[in-house]
Amino acid sequence: MTTADPAPTSAPAPAPTGDPSAEGPLRTLFCIGVTQDFFAADDDRRAAVAAAIPPAFDRLGERFGVTVLGTLDDDRLMVGAATAWPWTSYVLADVPDLDTVAAVCGIVRDTPVGDGRLWRYLRIEARVGRPLFFATA
Repeated sequence: MTTADPAPTSAPAPAPTGDPSAEGPLRTLFCIGVTQDFFAADDDRRAAVAAAIPPAFDRLGERFGVTVLGTLDDDRLMVGAATAWPWTSYVLADVPDLDTVAAVCGIVRDTPVGDGRLWRYLRIEARVGRPLFFATA
């Protein structure tokens, strides 16, 4: 004797189309790592870098139409340069399109720090996908 599977309690998630932008904003994880140049810098330069970061990433919604969903900073348990995973910090956001993802990454390229740019002291990488169909609130 076999038992039939119970009826689903909700409709299954729609099948992905292959084009994340067709399904709404792009769920994006911005991964940010501190480079060895930051740690090799003197106290004054590290302070200048630390002071440049908040205004560089401030008002992402107003400036880029980005909805920040959450952040995570691992600076208390991770010490030293982050050249790849695990990263030092993360920003999870819904982003309108790939050009905007690139523009947010460009913050690191364009933000001045002393006689250089923020990219000398930070790395940024973006992972783009869509919201997961499970593990909801």
